[in-house]
Amino acid sequence: MGQTKSILVLGRRDPTEAMRVAAGLTIFDHTPSVVFMVPVPDTPENAEMAELLEFSDIESKTTVPDQSLPHIGADALAAAFLAADEVINF
Repeated sequence: MGQTKSILVLGRRDPTEAMRVAAGLTIFDHTPSVVFMVPVPDTPENAEMAELLEFSDIESKTTVPDQSLPHIGADALAAAFLAADEVINF
């Protein structure tokens, strides 16, 4: 198998798909993190995906104020981009 990578997954349009992909990346021993750039709808599917992220120890943050996740500002987001080996956008 290839090299383990740090992968930043951005949830810009489809936060559900971003969570699904991030969880799947752990199968290949990659270390994903997720940053949501839109509000995550409160649906049963998203609740299930959020639980999977938590179970998989995947760090999730948001650029959207007043959400239940930790907020990430512009400087920290820029640092996350630079620290990641790959960035995936959904």
